[in-house]
Amino acid sequence: MKFQGKKFSFAVVKKKLPNGRTADVDVIEHPGAVTIVPFLSRDRIILLYQYRPVLGRYLWELPAGTLDKNERPLACARRELIEETGHKAGVFTRLGKIYPVPGYSTEVIHIFKAEKLTPQAGTKDADEIIRTKPVTRPEVRKLFRAGRISDAKTIAALSLCGWLS
Repeated sequence: MKFQGKKFSFAVVKKKLPNGRTADVDVIEHPGAVTIVPFLSRDRIILLYQYRPVLGRYLWELPAGTLDKNERPLACARRELIEETGHKAGVFTRLGKIYPVPGYSTEVIHIFKAEKLTPQAGTKDADEIIRTKPVTRPEVRKLFRAGRISDAKTIAALSLCGWLS
């Protein structure tokens, strides 16, 4: 059984396990994604306050997006940064990658740090409701400690930058 959505597919597949048994596994096949930590300066980044229709609420997040077919992660990071923040970066640094939900999805999120930002006109996707906010490290920590940053990819990326420690 397989269901194809707009960006992802869902299938129940038989997998042979290391112990020799076979199991039916629910799998969301995902093309991959990126998350970007956009640094306005050494001490300020851009956070997004983005409406998530699946949850029916706004979340504090970093810019992110799904890879288009045959798109490389760095190209996706450049595109998403402009679309979601209205800035382009002079320098991108790869920080790592995470598997956000390995129990049921093939998704891998590539995490980048973006520096030397300059304004660049961008167009948000029609289904995105986003407000940008420049924030300092103490403001990020305060939001995190108050439980207001709860998005896993954002927490992982901020941690990789040392902004939560």
